[in-house]
Amino acid sequence: MAYDFKKEQKELYQPKVACIVDVPEMTFIMVDGAGNPNTSKEYQSAVEILYGLSYAIKMSKKGGKPTLGYFDFVVPPLEGLWRLTERESIDFSEKDKYLWTSMIRQPDFVTTEVFEDTKAALSKKKPQLDLTVARLERFVEGLCAQIMHLGSYDEEPVSIEKLERFIKESGYYGDISDLRRHHEIYLNDPRKVEPDKIRTIIRHPVNKN
Repeated sequence: MAYDFKKEQKELYQPKVACIVDVPEMTFIMVDGAGNPNTSKEYQSAVEILYGLSYAIKMSKKGGKPTLGYFDFVVPPLEGLWRLTERESIDFSEKDKYLWTSMIRQPDFVTTEVFEDTKAALSKKKPQLDLTVARLERFVEGLCAQIMHLGSYDEEPVSIEKLERFIKESGYYGDISDLRRHHEIYLNDPRKVEPDKIRTIIRHPVNKN
């Protein structure tokens, strides 16, 4: 069976209540951009690039060149790091000023060589994609608080308020900065479910008081 990060690492992807989690170092394909994700062509292109590369890596098992350490896996969910222009906080009323990093986790066998080979192969199949904007990065998030938000993205402030209250009551303080940002993990496709069934993990970096 294909390895599913969401099922095998439930502490990271299935929080039942607000909780503190120490997020380990992980490998991601990332694309940076700016603007409202609901209207930005740049954002839509980034998502297409991320899924294109991720599925190409998954299906590389059918190619002629075996990848050292390869194992079959379920492509992990789309994630996003968010902040506002010149500010570290996030304001849901100022979407046009968003600075974002969209990303999808990769298995550890995805090295720089595997990534570059995949980009070269995908560029031949989809020459319309600008794959130069994608990068492979080891991301260290560290100590965080997270909560499961159920509902539309515009209703996230309610869950964020709960998360911030939990952080304070648990003896921690929020540590959002330019490097440690508001983080969202999208567990389902909003185009395929009703708004009240959208599941999003909201994760904020913290430190101990």
